Amino acid sequence: MKRRTALLLGVALAAAPTVQAHAHTGHSTSPGEVPVTTEPSYGRGWQPLAPIASGPRQEHSVTAIGGKVYVIGGIVADPAGGFSTTGRMEVYDTRRDTWSKAAPLPVAMNHANVAAVGGRIYVLGGLSGGAAWQALGDSFVYDPRTDRWTRLGSVPAGTERGSAAIGVHGTKILLAGGMRTLEPGSGGLQDTVDTVSSYDVVSGGWEKLPSLPQARDHVGGAVVGTTFYVLGGRDRGQVNVRDTVYALDPHYRRWSERAPMPTARGGIAAAAVGTKIYTFGGEGKHDGTGPDDIFAETEAYDTVRDRWQRLAPMPVPRHGTAAVAVGGTVLIPGGGIAGGGSPVDVNDAYRPGSQPETHRHR
Repeated sequence: MKRRTALLLGVALAAAPTVQAHAHTGHSTSPGEVPVTTEPSYGRGWQPLAPIASGPRQEHSVTAIGGKVYVIGGIVADPAGGFSTTGRMEVYDTRRDTWSKAAPLPVAMNHANVAAVGGRIYVLGGLSGGAAWQALGDSFVYDPRTDRWTRLGSVPAGTERGSAAIGVHGTKILLAGGMRTLEPGSGGLQDTVDTVSSYDVVSGGWEKLPSLPQARDHVGGAVVGTTFYVLGGRDRGQVNVRDTVYALDPHYRRWSERAPMPTARGGIAAAAVGTKIYTFGGEGKHDGTGPDDIFAETEAYDTVRDRWQRLAPMPVPRHGTAAVAVGGTVLIPGGGIAGGGSPVDVNDAYRPGSQPETHRHR
C-alpha cells in the first residue's frame, strides 16, 4: 500500500506476555493479510502518516500527551496463527512523524479503558484471555518522564469491564458501559453492561454514577464542556448496533437523549475538537444482514446545535480502532479492515474544517 507522509503537527518493567486469542465472528482473513485492493484516496481533510512501526494493531487504546500519541495494548497477529493480546506500547511523535517504543503495559489487554490526565496515562481495566476475553480489574498509571508504569488499586469488584466509553472532566475519568466477556466466534457471548462510574486520579477513589439508559459497548465517548457524551455502539453483538446519543449532565446527574447518529454502528472511534465530536468507521449492520460490514463513515456531532454533519469518508475504512485529537487534528492509528480480527498498520489523520459542509442530520 502506497503511503505519503504529509502532516506534521506543530525501562521499568519487563515486557508483558502475549495471550493467545481468536478472531471475531465472520473473520475471513488470515493473520497479517490485508484485504485492501484499491489505493486509498486521501484529501478533503484526510492525510496519511507514518504507519505503526511494529506492524498491524487492532482493539487497542489511544491517548495523547503534548504532541505524542500513545498506542496501548490490543491484538496482533500471532506467528502460530490467530491473534494474541499484547501489552505493547508505542509512541507516535506528531512533529517528527516517527514512532518509538515505550515500556509495555504490565498486563496484556485489549479493549483497555485508557485516558490521559495531568501528563500521565491511566489504564483502568480491559479484556484479556484466550478462547474468551474476560474483564480485568488491573489498573496502572504511566509517567512518560520516567517511562514507568505503577500499579493502582483494582477497579471495584463487579464493575470490571473493557470497551467502555471514556471521558475526562477535571481530575475524574468517566467510564460508561463496556463488556465483561467477549467470546470470539459464531454466537459467542458478548456481555454488555450499562455500568457508569468515575475514578478520581487525585484521591484514587471510585464513584458510582447513574446507569446508561441502555447497555452499550464498542462505543464512542467524549466530554465537551462539562457534559459526558456516549455515542453509538452496540448491545450484545455486531448485529445490535445503535445510533443513540446519550448525554450525562454532571449537575443533575441524569442522562438525556440527543439527536441520533446518521449511521448506526459499533466499534467506532471518536474524538472531540472544540464543541464537536467526530466519529469514524465501525462495524455491523442493525438489520442483521451484514454484521461484519465495515463502515467508512465520518460524522460529526455539534453539541451546541444538537445536530449531525456527514463528512468525507475514511480513506481506509476500519473498526476496532481509536482516535485522539492533537492540536485540532484527529489521529487514528491501526484498526481492522474486515469483520473480526483483521489488523492493519495504517495511521491516518483527519483535519476538521478542511472541507465544506456536505449534509446536516437532526
